[in-house]
Amino acid sequence: MLETLKSEVYKANLELPQRGLIKYTWGNVSAFDKASQLFVIKPSGVNYDEMEPEDMVVCNLNCEVVEGKLKPSSDMPTHAVIYKKFDDIGSVVHTHSPWATTWSQSGLEVPAMGTTHADTFYGAIPCARFLTPEEINKNYEYETGNVIIETFKEKHINPHEVPAVLLRGHAPFVWGDDCQSAVMNAVVLEEICKMNIFTRQLNPFAQTLPQEILDKHFERKHGANAYYGQK
Repeated sequence: MLETLKSEVYKANLELPQRGLIKYTWGNVSAFDKASQLFVIKPSGVNYDEMEPEDMVVCNLNCEVVEGKLKPSSDMPTHAVIYKKFDDIGSVVHTHSPWATTWSQSGLEVPAMGTTHADTFYGAIPCARFLTPEEINKNYEYETGNVIIETFKEKHINPHEVPAVLLRGHAPFVWGDDCQSAVMNAVVLEEICKMNIFTRQLNPFAQTLPQEILDKHFERKHGANAYYGQK
């Protein structure tokens, strides 16, 4: 079942340590199949050196395992909520990459300071609130997904224009059209988090990117009249 998607998810998970986004098993990638309304995710706590494509686990949006001999990632319910609530999301990535996690622990959103940010994210990366004790005890991972959805709704953010969120005191979740774009977005997030920290150290009064430049750089890659790259 979904063998091609399993292979893609497997390769994307291997890319996380290669890109310096995780250590040990501190992360996961999943991908959604729109036709079947199922998604594939890595197994929980399995060493990347020992993992194989057939170890990937198929789940439904009710957080039930449909196929797989191993337990899915403990973050599986969070992925399910994101797929259920954000239309046309093809892949979700969760890491504990150090620079993005530093911003998560600070409780601050990541402002758009430069065009590196604007090429991928159309505005600040939001930082979601802490979960309440009731949410933690009810269903921690599922409620984590609900807090992500709540954050985008309350801040009126389009998840396709800002495909990332920081969970306060936790770490980032990032998404994209497919595994490749989702991992790339996670890499870009990590780089801009690092750049912003050094920028504010050099100049605590550094300004955020003017709206006109933000518009130009995002729209030339993602807008209706995008012209970046080859046709």
